[in-house]
This record gives sequence, structure tokens and C-alpha cells, in this order.
Amino acid sequence: MSIKFSKYHGLGNDYLVIEPPALGENPSPGEILLICHRNFGVGADGILYGPLEVQGWKFGVRIFNPDGSEAEKSGNGIRIFARYLFDRGLVQGEKEFAIGTLGGLVTAIVQDKGRMITVEMGQLSFWSDAIPMRGSRREVIQEEIEVGGERLIFCAATIGNPHCVIVSVPDPTPEIAKRLGPLIENHCLFPKRTNVQFLKVLDRHNIQIEIWERGAGYTLASGSSSCAAAGVAYRLGLCDSPVTVHMPGGTLLIEIDEGFRVRMTGSVIHVCDGIISDEMLEQQIDIRLK
Repeated sequence: MSIKFSKYHGLGNDYLVIEPPALGENPSPGEILLICHRNFGVGADGILYGPLEVQGWKFGVRIFNPDGSEAEKSGNGIRIFARYLFDRGLVQGEKEFAIGTLGGLVTAIVQDKGRMITVEMGQLSFWSDAIPMRGSRREVIQEEIEVGGERLIFCAATIGNPHCVIVSVPDPTPEIAKRLGPLIENHCLFPKRTNVQFLKVLDRHNIQIEIWERGAGYTLASGSSSCAAAGVAYRLGLCDSPVTVHMPGGTLLIEIDEGFRVRMTGSVIHVCDGIISDEMLEQQIDIRLK
């Protein structure tokens, strides 16, 4: 049976929305990897599988990375899924509604006919057991990690998924993110791997980040990464809320209160709708995530 999809991007971070039961109860990593592959499949930074009714949530969504693994939460993915629900007529604009993820319940508001979405992302935590990280229980602030022959200073955080924010690289570049990102992602300190951000503070209300995303690689933009990086800058006293996060794909506005509850606002663009053919899914090829 052919599979319908809708493709959207948030600042160049693109996802396919596929409704159950098209991929069955538990989509296989092979299916996800093939569909997301930019040469052999449709091409995407991930798949949003929903809406699902789980744990009493009407609008639950499972978030799959392009390597076939499953993510707890994605800021861009949540904004895209909120836009999809709006486009389907399942929610109304300017009215708050809840979306369920493995990383917890979030609330969203659709604005500007779906082109701008605000999401209450939840509370940021720096505690090692919540992230999770190995070692004694502590808030992970200004610690040292050694990768690729370099010693880096970082802070770690979670907003439903793990993040490692590098604060000691003065001028982050895509090349630095691509070289050090995978080493940090798979470092033994992080038992569930981690997303990685290289942070540069521009002024009291603006930061710049380069992103290496767990399970996806180098990424033009990331909502949860923006929340984590802005939260770290705020925690270190380097920025005041709100913080505009500058990424290669564009900007997100991040608001942080004194309890480190985070609100994110950013754009979503509808790219296309389509159908995945049975022939594509029947391919028997050895593909690797690029």
C-alpha cells in the first residue's frame, strides 16, 4: 500500500509527516532510514508519525531520526506537527492545544495562518541524572570534555532530550561541528548519546549556534538545541530573556523564565504533499546515513 506524506521545514530542518497506521505500530529503522535517505528515498531530517492517541493524549506524535532511532522531543518537529494539525483542520489558530511526545507534553499555538508557531517546550534541567549523564548527581555546568585531541568546556541540559552545549569555541563553524560533533554525540559520558551545540554569544539578547544533532548529523536548525543553548547562556549570565538564536537556517525566539521554563517561537513552511510508492519501499540496498 502506498504511503501518503506531507513535507514541511522549519528553518531548513525538514520532516515528513506520516499518519498511522501507514508504517504499522512500530516502524522499522530500515524503513525510516530508507524513506529519509536523500538519494534512495524522499529525503528528510526525520519522520513525524502521528497523530496517535496515547496516554490520553489526542495528538501524540513519535519522532524518528533519519538513522532510524527515535527521539524524545524535537522543537522543529513539534512546530511542524502543530502546523500539520492546523492544515488538516484538527486544531484552530490562536488557540492553545497539547501535543504528546516521549519527552513530555507540550502546548502549541498556531499563528499567521500556520506560518508561525509558538510552543511551550517545558522546563530546562541541568541535572546529570535527568539528562542523563554518567557520574555523580550534579548540575552539569562548565565541565571539561576531551575529544579529538581538544579539551572543551561545556554545559549539559535536557528539555526532554539530551544536549551538550560547548561554550569554549570562540568562533563556531560548520566544519568544527562536523568534526567534533559526532565524537561528543557518542562520548561515554552520555549513555543515550547527545545533541551538540557550539555556542557563541553575540550580545545580551542574541546568540549563534552550530548544531550536530543526535541521529541526524549536521543540521541547519534545531528547536530543542536553541532552547538548550539559550538556557545555558541565560544560566551563565551571558544573556537576558528573550534570546534570538541565530542558525544557518534562520532564527528562533526563545523566552526563558526564572524557573527555566522555555517558550519557543519560529516559522514553518509547507513544502509539498506526496505518495511513497511500494517500489521505493521494496528496495533491497545497503544504504548508510550521510
